Amino acid sequence: MTNKWRAALAALGIALLLGGAAEAAEVQIIPDVVYGHKDGLAMTFDVLKPKANANGAAVIFMVSGGWVSTWTPPEQMANRFDALLTKGFTVIALRHGSSPRYLIPDIVADVRRAVRFIRYSAAQWGVDPNRLGVHGGSAGGHLSLVIATTSDTGVPGAKEPFMRESNRVASVVAYFPPVDLRAWARGLAPTTPDATRFPALNFEREKAADYSPIVHVTRDDPPALLIHGDKDPLVPISHSQDMFKMLQQTGVKSEFITIPGAGHGFEGADAQRATAAMVAWFEQTLLSPGK
Repeated sequence: MTNKWRAALAALGIALLLGGAAEAAEVQIIPDVVYGHKDGLAMTFDVLKPKANANGAAVIFMVSGGWVSTWTPPEQMANRFDALLTKGFTVIALRHGSSPRYLIPDIVADVRRAVRFIRYSAAQWGVDPNRLGVHGGSAGGHLSLVIATTSDTGVPGAKEPFMRESNRVASVVAYFPPVDLRAWARGLAPTTPDATRFPALNFEREKAADYSPIVHVTRDDPPALLIHGDKDPLVPISHSQDMFKMLQQTGVKSEFITIPGAGHGFEGADAQRATAAMVAWFEQTLLSPGK
């Protein structure tokens, strides 16, 4: 990995700007909902709910760039997700434990826990737990696809009631996601020159398949939309191409959009195109799931 790669992946949250502006008076903001604690720290997400036209569906956004999860004032997140909020979707901005302290197995455990908590608690926000979408880019896209392809029905006998809830989602949109980590995992004591870059990847190589969505595609996976630029120097477009091929072969409802000339992160007209496609996909799969 180059320094350019490192800088771009760390800035993914900014690169995914959706544009638009939501009036604060039109959005109910429920900040810092705690879904668990780890090492004495609270794990949180923000709920952004349109006041006037909420449609009962929600999109979970994976706040993750290079598997680092940063905090943004929820008012700014409301501006960022105006395209979804205007259509009546509730948006849940989900943060996970970040690298370098936490590695991908820890991070995936966080987001699985959060999805269970969201499903268990959905009614209090006017959300149907069976109409949850998940969305993210690069690291966030990877985590979205991990959730989509490795869901279960709950943890039997778990002490916390919400942990007995499924972590299944009904739809997924992933921008430029890495889908196969088997060549990326470095081991717990890596000796490569890249060892200090994206330390979330410094986990056991033998576990890499467990966190590679392409390995886990099954026919009952939720509908998936993949969007990738064909000039991406960081996560090659082959990741999305291979994932789409696997989804199609397995019979999962899926679409793949290539954005010509786009790199890692969409800007201007490319961002508008990706946003329009993402919103349309969630309208189709969460509001009219039979289509």
